[in-house]
Parts: sequence; structure tokens; C-alpha cells
Amino acid sequence: MGHRRRRCMRHLLRLARHLYRWLSGTLIEDSVAEDGELSTVCYRPEGVDQLLQQTKFTRRELQILYRGFKNECPSGVVDESTFKFIYAQFFPQGDSSTYAHFLFEAFDTNRKGAVSFEDFVTGMSIILRGSVTEKLHWAFNMYDHNRDGFITKEEMTDIMRSIYDMMGTCTSPCINKDAPREHVDNFFQKMDKNNDGVVTIEEFLESCQKDKNIMESMHLFDNVI
Repeated sequence: MGHRRRRCMRHLLRLARHLYRWLSGTLIEDSVAEDGELSTVCYRPEGVDQLLQQTKFTRRELQILYRGFKNECPSGVVDESTFKFIYAQFFPQGDSSTYAHFLFEAFDTNRKGAVSFEDFVTGMSIILRGSVTEKLHWAFNMYDHNRDGFITKEEMTDIMRSIYDMMGTCTSPCINKDAPREHVDNFFQKMDKNNDGVVTIEEFLESCQKDKNIMESMHLFDNVI
């Protein structure tokens, strides 16, 4: 049980790291920009000083991320179909569309149907450099599809099925078709303290913070980027 939850958290952090490195041009080591090139980046979006305060990225990192974001999304925003297309490149062995939908909605906090650069870097800052509590709040909000403050079995099942779909059928060892349901049952057995059929943010935080495996996964990519 602990191994599965740890893998779920680790998966989210790894994907965020890949998105960061994809936009910053460092998925291939030789593509890291030189200082001279960085100085030519013109980053002048309104509110940059506010982003420096709201995120844990440096001005230089914001410059690089903005350049990558604009290269991929010249309009300055990402719609869901574009987000899914980008995401599918990381998981050609499976169907990542449903998981990408949930992740897109987590970045699109105002439900505008589009993710701006500000939305993107705010979410990335939390996932990659936020405190443990901030990361767990972000994860909870992604699982809580309808934002009512509770994770239901239906919501968690949808997430787990999307993760297994994204992993594909060619995994080793092979995935049992009942694995998503079993994962959800174990999740609720551990986290639903009062057995009312839903998991609150308080129950989620308490259970995760007492789980050594999950806490270790929260720090997997500290100081990596």
C-alpha cells in the first residue's frame, strides 16, 4: 500500500520535472543555454516582480521558462487539447489523455479553459519547490475533481485508472486489471478515518504526513533542477 502511494506521488513529481526541463530546454544535456544566450532573452510580462514573490523560481529561471512557454504556445496560453498533445509525447506507450485532463484542470485553477504562463509557473513552483504541505494540498486539489473539499471513491478511481492507462499495457510486471480498484480501496482504508466514504484535506494531510514512504517521495527531486 505504502509503495503504491509513494509511486503515485513520485510519478506526479517526475512529470512536473519533465515539464520543467522540457520548457527550459534541458531534457537533452547539450541544450543547456549559455550565459550569453540567456542575456538575449527578453522577458517582460506584466507582473514579473509579483511572480518572483509568488514562486520559488529566480528571475533567470522565469526568463528561460517563459521563452520555452512562448515557443510552444505563441498565444501565451495553453488550451487542453494542446496540453494533452504535449503530454502524450512523454508517454507514447499508453493513453495519457485522461490524466493530462486532470492535470490541466489542476493548473487551470480558475477554470478558464486555458493555462497561462502565470498559472503554469505557480503550479510548477509548488510541485517542485513547495513545502511538503503545499505539495500535498496541490495533489489533493487534483484528486478532488469538483473542488468540493472531499475526495470520493469515484474521483480517486478516475485518477487511478488514468494513471494505469498512461502507463500502458506493456509494463513489467503486467498490471492486474483490478489494480486501480484495489489501490482505491487501500487508499480509503488508510485515509478515511471516520469511514464516511470521503477523504477530507485534514485526513489526507494527516495520513500522508505519517507515511514515511510518501514523505520520502516529497523530497525525491529536491535540488535536482
